[in-house]
Amino acid sequence: MPQPTTRLRPVPLAPEISLHLAADSAGLFDSAGGEFRSDEPPPFWAFVWAGGQALARFLLDHPQTVAGRRVLDLATGSGVAAIAAAKAGAAEVAATDLDPASEAAARRNAAANGVTLSAPAEAPDVLLAGDVFYSPTVAPEMARQMRAARRKGAEVLVGDPGRGYFPDRLFDRIAEYAVPVPAALEEAETLVTGVWRMR
Repeated sequence: MPQPTTRLRPVPLAPEISLHLAADSAGLFDSAGGEFRSDEPPPFWAFVWAGGQALARFLLDHPQTVAGRRVLDLATGSGVAAIAAAKAGAAEVAATDLDPASEAAARRNAAANGVTLSAPAEAPDVLLAGDVFYSPTVAPEMARQMRAARRKGAEVLVGDPGRGYFPDRLFDRIAEYAVPVPAALEEAETLVTGVWRMR
């Protein structure tokens, strides 16, 4: 799949961070000629999603949440939450994603912001995930990984703008933001997005 054209731009809700992003007018499947291909994931990493933005804003405003702690950003996408954690003083930050292009994008974006991503710790102190409950196949696996981390004592924080498969019964909302988003992606210019802590 051809890669979308990106340029370094500030994150709307967290302008302290700049990411290599596709144009606001771009859609998720534009680089594939508008077609979904199951053999290759779409370039989620070329966009900064509402959940990741909300998590980033929360961490930058509440650095004590991650300061001195080991952090894992699950399904990192562009890496925005991981970068915010690093800027907020986390001892180490790892970012993982099923898509190798996403992990590469997160490292590139981290470098652009003067921070470094580490290899994942076996038992992170804080697990982050933004906008991961978007499909009926992905959501249960995300919840399983979060519950496993929670059982091992990790604090689990999720940014979610009301995606259809978010299991809100497992979480308490600790913050809420009106997040600017590209209309080409979300069919809206802002999404009210919660930051949630797993019970």
